[in-house]
Amino acid sequence: MRIDILTVLPELLISPFDYSIVKRAIDKRLVEIHVHNIRDFSSNKHKKVDDYSFGGGAGMVLTIQPIDAAISFLRSQRDYDEIIYTAPDGELFNQQTANKMSCFENIIILCGHYKGIDQRIRDTLITKEISIGDYVLTGGELAAAVIVDSIVRLIPGSISDETSALSDSFQDNLLAPPVYTRPADYKGLRVPKILLSGNTNEIDKWRFEKSEERTNLLRPDLI
Repeated sequence: MRIDILTVLPELLISPFDYSIVKRAIDKRLVEIHVHNIRDFSSNKHKKVDDYSFGGGAGMVLTIQPIDAAISFLRSQRDYDEIIYTAPDGELFNQQTANKMSCFENIIILCGHYKGIDQRIRDTLITKEISIGDYVLTGGELAAAVIVDSIVRLIPGSISDETSALSDSFQDNLLAPPVYTRPADYKGLRVPKILLSGNTNEIDKWRFEKSEERTNLLRPDLI
């Protein structure tokens, strides 16, 4: 899989992709992540990529030319399954979307910034708009990092135990059950006996029941 990220602040994405599962997947060549500075595609002699909004109003807007040039350059190299824009008014990102996107070969993620991007980009170049929640960030870089992390961990080989990802919260529209580890008794706080029984079928049943219980209590909207 190849992920190309377009941003005005590439430095923000160095750390998220240089550790843990994402770094392991890169080292195993399971994924390529390329971060591009939008300013490199600007035809402005000062590499300016923002301007005031027509009609007035506070805040700056990312201009169409450098983004069009960046996307056109990338598309001349390969085909892309999706060209994604991170926006607070986009489709809410969830586990099902992550599952689907983890099967893609190539995607572009355009990080929003300032008051957003020229609407003509959204109308003609973007194929999918994604929000990671009902709040506003300074820029789309952190949202892009969240999307990438959630996708990459699903690629076979990224996680040592591949069945682990299949039992995560939201995979079946259920929250994950509670988990415990040693010691079995800590200051009188005991692990449920069923988990110590060795009875796999009963343990699986208990976990499913607890998942349903937690989901009904904490996220009934998922049911």
